[in-house]
Order: sequence, then structure tokens, then C-alpha cells
Amino acid sequence: MQPRIETINDKKLIGQCLKMSFADYRIGELWKRFGPKRKEITNTINDDLISLVVYEPTHFIDFKPTNEFERWAAVEVANYNYVPPEMERFDLQGGLYAVFEYKGLNTDNSIFQYILGTWLPDSAYDLDNRPHFEVLGEKYKNDDPESEEEIWIPIKKKSAPNETYKK
Repeated sequence: MQPRIETINDKKLIGQCLKMSFADYRIGELWKRFGPKRKEITNTINDDLISLVVYEPTHFIDFKPTNEFERWAAVEVANYNYVPPEMERFDLQGGLYAVFEYKGLNTDNSIFQYILGTWLPDSAYDLDNRPHFEVLGEKYKNDDPESEEEIWIPIKKKSAPNETYKK
């Protein structure tokens, strides 16, 4: 599976976040809390839902299932003129992303194992320290093997190894 490589501009998001870890994965709780309130968000750019994760810089270097991260349920907006009660704003920094078209159950983590364990090490890119996110568009169906979504992984070009100057 090969991704498309895209550069995006900064995005404005409004949503809710929750601290969690893979050992204490509370994404269902987050989406149940966000779902009924998302209609209160005005001036959305489209109908897509954004499932975003903010990891600490060392999250994957020293990976443990108990490492905490911030998980967001959000939508993209044109501006922050109105932020509903119990919602927060999030400025998503633009940059280079590898975008994977994924079809399957949202509980199948093998796609992330492939991306981080196989594709990334063999690619011309390193993981960048920016948020990861999934775009849940019109073809997304929760808990359905026919569901489709886009997985956006922040990347940067691999730096060339330091070459020693020889005379």
C-alpha cells in the first residue's frame, strides 16, 4: 500500500479532547460525548469528522502502551467566530503528510503497524512531530469492514547522514 504525499496548509479545528493511552483507550467515550454536540459548531468547511492525535515527541521512540496522548474528535471550520460551550479550538499546523486510503474495521491496528513498522522505515521520510489524524468522510461507517477513511501521518524528508570531510 503506497500513500500519496501531500503538503497541507494550517487548519482550524473545533472539537473535544481527552487524554488517554493505548492501555486505557477511551475513544468511544470521546466520540459519544462529541457526537451530539457537533451540530452546534457553525461554519464548518465540510461534513468530514477529524480524529486527531497529539503524541509527545518521545511517544514512538520509547513506546509503552501506557504512554499518554491527546485524542481529539473535531471538525474543520473557516474561523473561530463561535466556539460552542464544552468545545475547544485546535490549530493544526500544516506540513508534509503521507496519506493512506484505508478500508476496513476501525479496530484493526495492523494498518498502523504497517505504516510505522514497514512503510516508514523503507521510505524516504521520517516521522515528524506534528499531530496524526484520520479523516472520516462520507464513506466512513463505524465498526463496518466496508468503512473507508484517510490516515494522515506527519512526515519530513530523511536527513542525509553526516559525511566526514576527507582531504
